[in-house]
Amino acid sequence: MNSKLSQSLKLLFLSTPVGPLGSGLGGGVELTLKNIAQALSDRGHRVQVLAPTGSALPDVAIVPVPGNLQVTAQTQGRDAPVIMPGDAVLAQMWEHARRIQQDYDVLVNFAYDWLPFYLTPFFDRPIAHLVSMGSLTTAMDQVIGQIAHQFPGSIGVHSRAQAATFDFAERCRCLGNGLDLSLYDFQPVPTNGLAWVGRIAPEKGIEEAIAAAQTAGIPLKIWGVMPDRRYWHSIEQAYAGAPFSYEGFLSTAELQHQLGQCRGLLMTPRWVEAFGNVAIEALACGVPVIAYRRGGPGDIVEDGKTGWLTTPDCVDELVAAIARLDQIDRRDCRQRAEAEYSMAAMGDRVESWLRDLLHKRDEGF
Repeated sequence: MNSKLSQSLKLLFLSTPVGPLGSGLGGGVELTLKNIAQALSDRGHRVQVLAPTGSALPDVAIVPVPGNLQVTAQTQGRDAPVIMPGDAVLAQMWEHARRIQQDYDVLVNFAYDWLPFYLTPFFDRPIAHLVSMGSLTTAMDQVIGQIAHQFPGSIGVHSRAQAATFDFAERCRCLGNGLDLSLYDFQPVPTNGLAWVGRIAPEKGIEEAIAAAQTAGIPLKIWGVMPDRRYWHSIEQAYAGAPFSYEGFLSTAELQHQLGQCRGLLMTPRWVEAFGNVAIEALACGVPVIAYRRGGPGDIVEDGKTGWLTTPDCVDELVAAIARLDQIDRRDCRQRAEAEYSMAAMGDRVESWLRDLLHKRDEGF
């Protein structure tokens, strides 16, 4: 047996190219990368991260890479072509990785972009791809599918619902996600407010959450990065007088304190979320989650026990679920996070995935 299967690993993480780590532009990928890096480092593995210039995450060793950022995949149509800007940071990161790959056992790709998958056969070191989205474009489906068949075990996903959007779902490794639960305080007694957390963009469906809060007559607090202020201003105009407020983009410590005081979290995406880190952040604080029965949140929320799952795009069902929030025991929410989404649980799953990938490569698969 190769000694790499039992000893500590040298791992090179390649970040999302849509924004610097810590900016919020990378959405849940930023928190996922940070937590996986921490979980594996705590187990004695050496982790190095390549990320766009300006990146900063606590306790994570980052090599900054200059270059122009990539457009987010969510904003592109089904038949969108593969596009890369001049002097692309994505290309710079992978060129840097090519030069130093011999110093590492496994490379881990966090970018949902065509280039890393295309380059995989040309690298000497195995590449594990943690796919952060469901099926969005034909070009991405094709290239991910090719790698899933050519390099068995190399495609990781966050949820069964996400995997089901691909026709190669059975070749995906479901990894879930995890949090450092010591950073999240259980708050047994909430205030009257509701929460919505995420990137403020059309595909996140914030309008339905505002409409539901307005009908229920309960204030809605909104946290998240705001890449397009014009979009936000259009929401303010459309829902003038509704009880909602923008509370900014906060650090984990600040967010968990504010989020934990809320009666419930609303998740209203108009697309298939791969997972939904904010759902497990809410559960860790004892906050029930009301989510559309669509995508990753459907795998996380236990309907009637840690929150409620509703018909996608149905505001009336959101309102009805808000009225039933008091039926949820907030202690069950925290226990669910501890059982399934701790750093230890996530570390077990990811470490096993990487070692299995190394084993397959050693066996010639």
